[in-house]
Amino acid sequence: MDNNKLSSDQNIFMENLYWWGIPTLFRCPHDEDLEQCDIGLVGVPHSTGNGTTERDQHLAPRSLRNVSGCYRRAHGKFGITPWELCRINDLGDVLMPHAMVNDITVKDIEAYYKRLDQAGVRPVSIGGDHSITGPILKAIAGPDAKLTGGQPAALIHFDAHTDTMHHLPHWLGAERSAAHWGSYVATEGNVDPRKSIQLGLRGHTRTLNWKKTSAELGYGVIDIDEFRELGVQKTVAAIRQRVGDTPAYITFDLDCLDPSVAPAVANLEPGVSGFSIDEAVGLLQGLRGLNIIGADVVCMVPSKDSPNQITALTSTAVMFEQISLIADTLASNT
Repeated sequence: MDNNKLSSDQNIFMENLYWWGIPTLFRCPHDEDLEQCDIGLVGVPHSTGNGTTERDQHLAPRSLRNVSGCYRRAHGKFGITPWELCRINDLGDVLMPHAMVNDITVKDIEAYYKRLDQAGVRPVSIGGDHSITGPILKAIAGPDAKLTGGQPAALIHFDAHTDTMHHLPHWLGAERSAAHWGSYVATEGNVDPRKSIQLGLRGHTRTLNWKKTSAELGYGVIDIDEFRELGVQKTVAAIRQRVGDTPAYITFDLDCLDPSVAPAVANLEPGVSGFSIDEAVGLLQGLRGLNIIGADVVCMVPSKDSPNQITALTSTAVMFEQISLIADTLASNT
């Protein structure tokens, strides 16, 4: 038998082996042609926007390309196979010729994603530290953005931290850092904080007014204590009420998860339990039907992961939910 002409059943099993073939995100074709793509999977190997903690966040895209190949192909709860609903390609990594200089690199990231926006490609990205979300939103939301029709996006922000510093001019030299992006995308018109919400904030803090900047900007906040009171269903209802029909972007900082679920992340908050994976997945699945224009997963540090790569596998699971939400939306609109 010609090994290049396997049956469809054989292909399914071969493509689901992480140790076989050329690694791409979820075994998608590596095709950089934006005209042949509806959902673009992108690696953003950037670590210099959060220099206060581990610098190895740029290794996450390579890690995800390895482990995501063995992830399941169909979404059991939604009853869909996202790869069959639309064209989903691994576009490769953002080119970063100034990777060691954050405030130049964020401009390179923005320019890369502007091409995707103009082509109507919805990105799902694996970072990288959380400074990548700012330039992505600068490219695909707000004035002149095709994916939002020129309007600001609603931000659905999973995180243990606010990332909305605007009272500091820079973060150890980085002006557009992982600590600042949530502020400048709001003040510069790319995100509508009145339609946006931050989820899972927790832990002891450097100052007692750490949520003040989010409140000043107008973000809604459901911290982990309020989430424990509300539960998944009521939290989903609050998100949906706030976002409405506004084009929405999901950013998922892995430190919102409990360290037992995702130990290999930057800025761990071990003193207060974070979301379980069931809670996080439940919240994501509750967003079905919203107009999700893009998403990202950030702050994984593969060099800290356990031997079974639990954090990489958890990241894969989160990214799969994001892909499925967008694929389901695109299929519903056709």
